[in-house]
Amino acid sequence: MRIDVDAFKVLEVLVEEGSFAKAAERLHKAQSAVSYQIKKLEQHLGVNLFCRDQYRAELTPEGKVILAEGQRLLQYLANIEHLASRFSEGWEPKLELVIDGALPMEPIMKALKRMAAHQIPTKIQLNMEFLGGVQARFERDNADLMLVKDYRTGPNYRPQSLPDITSILVVAASHPLAVEENISLFELQRHVELTIEDSSPEISYQDELQFGGDKVFYLSGFIMKKNALEMGLGFGWMPDFLIHDELKRGELVEVDFSGGSRHSFTPKLVSTMERPLGKAGRLFTELIMEEFDRAEL
Repeated sequence: MRIDVDAFKVLEVLVEEGSFAKAAERLHKAQSAVSYQIKKLEQHLGVNLFCRDQYRAELTPEGKVILAEGQRLLQYLANIEHLASRFSEGWEPKLELVIDGALPMEPIMKALKRMAAHQIPTKIQLNMEFLGGVQARFERDNADLMLVKDYRTGPNYRPQSLPDITSILVVAASHPLAVEENISLFELQRHVELTIEDSSPEISYQDELQFGGDKVFYLSGFIMKKNALEMGLGFGWMPDFLIHDELKRGELVEVDFSGGSRHSFTPKLVSTMERPLGKAGRLFTELIMEEFDRAEL
């Protein structure tokens, strides 16, 4: 015999009202029907839920525990009904995003915060990769969207351009390059270059901004790279939104490289026609475009 889930609702009302008569009135049932449901629940569980010698319907210690678990079950079932209702409205169960670590997180988080306000049922997974690792993860995981600095195009990709981002070639103020002028490539290559490691073993990009010297340290993220720069370990490119304050305070200095010390790129928000976006994916696309347009990059 299966447990009658409705009996837990009857149990809850009975405790709140304090008597079978009042519970029956609230539930629009006959008192005998309420008594029968509770009795059948007790028989099924093999536990006395109520003290029968009390004037009011009072729970036994065992009954209190059973009621608490029953209320959790009722809430769980209500959540399932809510999710089913939202899914029937076109919301997908999961939205997976792959982000290049060279892109600013603030507009992304603001877009996600706005999505949360919609109380959508979609679970959102956000993954960070670098360079070729973004596209590799996008394809390997069958993700829905990638925000990428660069990628290998194909007939099924649907890119949308985001506002340009500028990278600046910098060193610590204590580094020898900080005071040199019109620095040649040969002179630059004498020092340690700090760069970001491609996180993909499958789609490897040769970073066009690397300088080709022998002294190269590959780091696994921009926080690590920024720390290394501040310690004077070497020179390297950094997105300007990550070093505004350090440049302003003079802790980092723009390198006076003869080939140019600033580079701009146009990141892309990319989906694929092989995996059409659902309602949550379309909403995120709309919000992320708005947030990047508002951002001061």
